[in-house]
Amino acid sequence: MPPSSTRPTDNLDDDDYPAYTMGRAAEMLSTTPAFLRALGENCLITPLRSEGGHRRYSRYQLRIAARARELVDQGTKIEDACRIVILEDQLEEAQRINEELRAARTR
Repeated sequence: MPPSSTRPTDNLDDDDYPAYTMGRAAEMLSTTPAFLRALGENCLITPLRSEGGHRRYSRYQLRIAARARELVDQGTKIEDACRIVILEDQLEEAQRINEELRAARTR
């Protein structure tokens, strides 16, 4: 788990701060802890661990999990949903890089 900041409120706006326990994360997504574990097994998200070894999730990870949950709710197998989300993110990154390269060439 990342070191705590000097003020407790410093982490409130940090999307990457692992603030949510597995139970709370599952509740927020209206799913089960098993679903979150499956996302980890399929390499979609890797929660940080507390000193006691408990999984902790960030808001960013919960947004990714919610995307996979939407696909699963539409009938997509969880393994496929994880792969789709990963590929979508890779495509978005490639498009961003492509655009930067195009902009650099026109300067």
